[in-house]
Amino acid sequence: MGATGLRALLESVRYEVLPAKATEDKVLAHVPRDVVVTVTASPVKGLEPTLDLAGRLAGHGYRVVPHVPARLLRDDAHLKEVVDRLGECGVDDVFVPAGDADPPAGAYGGALPVLRRLSELGGPFARVGITGYPESHPLIHDDLTIQAMWDKRAHATYIVSNLCFDPRVLGEWIARIRRRDVTLPVYVGVAGPVQRTKLLAMATKIGVGESTRFLTKHASWFLRFAAPGGYSPERLLTRAEEALTAPSAGVAGLHLFTFNQIAETEVWRRAVLERLGG
Repeated sequence: MGATGLRALLESVRYEVLPAKATEDKVLAHVPRDVVVTVTASPVKGLEPTLDLAGRLAGHGYRVVPHVPARLLRDDAHLKEVVDRLGECGVDDVFVPAGDADPPAGAYGGALPVLRRLSELGGPFARVGITGYPESHPLIHDDLTIQAMWDKRAHATYIVSNLCFDPRVLGEWIARIRRRDVTLPVYVGVAGPVQRTKLLAMATKIGVGESTRFLTKHASWFLRFAAPGGYSPERLLTRAEEALTAPSAGVAGLHLFTFNQIAETEVWRRAVLERLGG
């Protein structure tokens, strides 16, 4: 991959973390303040751990993006409480997926009604992210996921793609959403240099978080992490160079799924930047 293109992507990263007991200390120890930190939400633990960690990290000077899954919101009043609480912390960016809670906690079954309600509240956040699925969603047809992005575009400012390990599929997806006139900038979801054994240990310790749930629905992906030479984030980025760096792609940066291997992810990113002269 061209050094300039890869360096630009690695300098515009978001680290997705799970709200565990040690997460705050790990972020403070290893993540520079210019790296955006996104905090997942678990259908088991609810929104409170996410909002609490987001507020504390914002207090430390990080740009924080809490996940606010629609299916974890009880009603309009609950959404307003979340908006007010995040506003008090200075958080101006949220990521709104549908979420995995089944059944939903309240009236919202998907992200679009929440996005519309946020617009009705006057757009309290400067930035609002929505989900994209380069690899097929396990429950929703590809055409419907792209149509959903089209429906949400007036209420959102960017897209975060879910994990994809196939550079060809990733490139085709980006081209497809652009053909459908979905013009929002994309943060490409990439797994960091995660080790399978640590991922499994983390999943057992923390419980079910959004990212872990997505992986467990695709058990074959664990084999990609375990096989010798089976997965390398740098190799994936290299093979996807053309798709990610073309001006028409509108890729704004990388969304790195750390699976709470935060130190390892930052060490890897810094090492690549040093090799590139960054």
